[in-house]
Amino acid sequence: MKSLVPATLLSLMVAACNGGAGGVSASATPSQKAVFEFFVMSKCPFGVQVEDAFGPVKEKLGDAVELKINYIGDGGADALTSMHGPTEVTGDIAQLCAAKQDATKSFEMILCQNKDSKSMDTNWSDCGKSVGLDVEALTACVNGDEGKQLLAASFQIAKDRGAKGSPTIFLNGQPYQSGRKTRDFLQASCAVFGDEAPQACKDLPKPVAINAIFFSDARCGADCDLKKIEPKLKSAFAGLQVKYVDYSSDEGKALYAELQTAEPTFKLLPEILFVDDPKQDADAYADVQRYLKPLGKYQELRLGGSFDPKAEICDNTTDDDGNGQIDCADASCKEKMVCRETKPKQLDLFVMSHCPYGAKALIATNDALQTFGSDMNLTVHFIGSEQGGELTSMHGPTEVEEDLHEICVQAHYPKPAQFMKYMACISKDYSKVDWKDCAKEASVDVKTIETCSSGDEGKKLLAASFALATSLDITGSPTFLSNNKRTFNAIAAPDVQKQFCQDNAGLKGCSGVVQEDASAAKPVDPAQCGSPK
Repeated sequence: MKSLVPATLLSLMVAACNGGAGGVSASATPSQKAVFEFFVMSKCPFGVQVEDAFGPVKEKLGDAVELKINYIGDGGADALTSMHGPTEVTGDIAQLCAAKQDATKSFEMILCQNKDSKSMDTNWSDCGKSVGLDVEALTACVNGDEGKQLLAASFQIAKDRGAKGSPTIFLNGQPYQSGRKTRDFLQASCAVFGDEAPQACKDLPKPVAINAIFFSDARCGADCDLKKIEPKLKSAFAGLQVKYVDYSSDEGKALYAELQTAEPTFKLLPEILFVDDPKQDADAYADVQRYLKPLGKYQELRLGGSFDPKAEICDNTTDDDGNGQIDCADASCKEKMVCRETKPKQLDLFVMSHCPYGAKALIATNDALQTFGSDMNLTVHFIGSEQGGELTSMHGPTEVEEDLHEICVQAHYPKPAQFMKYMACISKDYSKVDWKDCAKEASVDVKTIETCSSGDEGKKLLAASFALATSLDITGSPTFLSNNKRTFNAIAAPDVQKQFCQDNAGLKGCSGVVQEDASAAKPVDPAQCGSPK
């Protein structure tokens, strides 16, 4: 399990903002100020969102809050770079020049610019004029050495503070851990003031108390750790009250039985269950409602848990499922990594045939195979899923079709040199190459592969391959399994050689030189082809 929270949900809880309306005057400034530091990139949408969310805070609390903005990028004054390109550098410079001229008006200029954040490099002039800045002096700063020096210094401040992501936020010198909506910034500010809080703080409604159960199993370990999710969820639901329940307790057993009674298919942990109606906090509910579903008397926040508390745990010397078989002796543990037998010289490669990095790995592995020969016992497996007899894979039906071709070639022509010749051929340009041409090049009978791939034989082979990858929790293409025990990732032939030799020192191929295919020597991008371990 790679993450307990879907990426889109995590982004909502961490980065979403909702600028509120102002209109309440700030009272006298308390002795203790709330000083926020934002480290942003001027064109980063999340940076723009927190700036917009902070606008009403400044309007309500006035001088009781202070905002300092610095920028994230690289280079000295003569070579400044930022993630969103030269136009962002110009936007950064304009905002720093405005801040040097007038800190209050500069933030007003930023809020004006944020209405069209794609034009940060040009809209500073009109926005600066609209808020009363000296545009002539601002222009001289933006176009001269002064602006570049200001940005270089700002980049260095960000680096010194360890700020790499936009936005990175500090409150009174400490990392800011709360939410990023207007109300969150208000509440965090008011907590600083204590008894001297301005009237605007006293007028704030108290967060709605919403109870939730964090239901997990300590035996699952880090994959089921809900503590890391609590602060993120509290950033959305400010009044969240959390109760932790572990499956091993009597309460946990009773809760599990209750959930299974409500939903007979319920099986996997961890779970987050809202006891109270999350709609009571309308803003937070809007952020997460798509991830909620009823489960008995609760609202379940879908996490994608994968731990079955009633299943055998394969390395704890306990008969967890009560069938008289412990750990690796239990049939359900047979394919788990901890129970797999070490098999020298064996290399397994798990791929998606239409993953660009899986294709590179196939080409690289074929090159490595030429060096190792019979000292490399190679098998290729595929990553996907099978439900109700339907085979699916990340890159769609055409990928499944090619998976079927490749697994059938491997089944009928089991010598690695032959099936890898076919796989390497098709992988060079899988979207354009005719598989039949690659079959002929590898001396593979087209009719035999057509019969296999279009019939039950191919489907059974591929379903079993998908099931193996799932049982080993392998979801990223490419993933290698060396000697039946250790996984690694590689897409260049020398890296395949190095990793294989780590477990098989002394083989002749370990002293040979494998020619690197330049087209394959690029970093693996887990976003395109799953999540390599």
